[in-house]
Amino acid sequence: MLYSRFILSGQDSRNGIMNTNKNKWRALVILSLAELLAMGLWFSATAVVPALVNEWSLKPAQISWITISVQVGFVAGTLISAILNLPDIFNSRFLFAICAISGAAFNVSIGIFAEDFRSILILRFLTGAALAGVYPPGMKIMAGWFKKRRGMAIGILIGALTLGSASPHLLKALGGQDWRSMMLYSSLMATAAGILCVLFVKDGPYLTATARFNWKYIGIIFRNKGLRLVNFGYLGHMWELYAMWTWIPLFILESFRVSGIKNPQISASVASFFIIGVGGISCSLAGIIADRIGRPQVTVYSMAISGLCCLTAGLLFGMSPYLILPVCLIWGMTVVSDSAQFSACLTDLSEPVYTGTVLTLQTCLGFTLTFFSIWIIPYFVGLLTWKYAFSILALGPMAGIISMLRFKRSQ
Repeated sequence: MLYSRFILSGQDSRNGIMNTNKNKWRALVILSLAELLAMGLWFSATAVVPALVNEWSLKPAQISWITISVQVGFVAGTLISAILNLPDIFNSRFLFAICAISGAAFNVSIGIFAEDFRSILILRFLTGAALAGVYPPGMKIMAGWFKKRRGMAIGILIGALTLGSASPHLLKALGGQDWRSMMLYSSLMATAAGILCVLFVKDGPYLTATARFNWKYIGIIFRNKGLRLVNFGYLGHMWELYAMWTWIPLFILESFRVSGIKNPQISASVASFFIIGVGGISCSLAGIIADRIGRPQVTVYSMAISGLCCLTAGLLFGMSPYLILPVCLIWGMTVVSDSAQFSACLTDLSEPVYTGTVLTLQTCLGFTLTFFSIWIIPYFVGLLTWKYAFSILALGPMAGIISMLRFKRSQ
């Protein structure tokens, strides 16, 4: 009798482990797909900038604000979310779903109602604010399923986010210049993301209990040396990332025009999709490597290579696509490959009950910095031309490398 109970108990234990493993891989696939579909909202308007320029005669500074307005909205959303501890007070799956669908509604309104530059800025701001409830909660959900291989899991999630950010460029190449239809397609994708997350993703075994509101926890984040160094490294990474993602499509388009390539707009859209989208693969690979050799090492290697690309890509402006595209593809791989590892470091260092708050504050700080790096690129293009404009972005990886080397030594 006792022996049979022991056998049955062992079988139940093994079945429980097998079910947990099955469910975590299922959550990884579905949540990554949801992130991919939702994050297409971020660059949906940026991808159709040439069409907006033709329709509304936009100036370079206005083009910058089409992307910056999303960043401003995202920062406002993440700041409020971090102060109120929203990702830790409310269930992250429901927060993800509500915000993805809300972002879709604001985004599709651009295609339906926007008639001038001011209206598109307001709706892009609201879209960015909604995405504040998609990106950080998605990372918290994933951290709730993975502990041992967390770098790989969050790397795949950020990889999906990267592909989602690149998807509008592919949609544009496939769908022509009807920019209002683009808003509809990306909004339908984000709506599907919200439905997938709330219906088919469950809470993981490492998800902590709901936290109480504690605004003082933000101060704890800044006082912790490890968290502070990782955040400084992340800021160096972000100085480069979104400025590169924002301006590389226009850089490639202008380079193709100078080199005399046929159908430069379609070719540039396809090239931009691959340059940004290839980061989805590198994020996943970097996560696997980071779980083996360490997260700080991966961030340092990534920033070193992407920093070199900042200095090199512009020098190839106007040359053959066979010269410029390989460098830009390497840049696209390394500019984002370290992104997930900064977040994974924070989940390792922070109190589990406030993981969502820590991740949200990190993204808030990083995206605040991107206002300036996105904004100054047109200024440097006018001052130094495209050949040298991107060189200013190399300052970010340099500072990030110093911070992460200090973090590595402190561990």
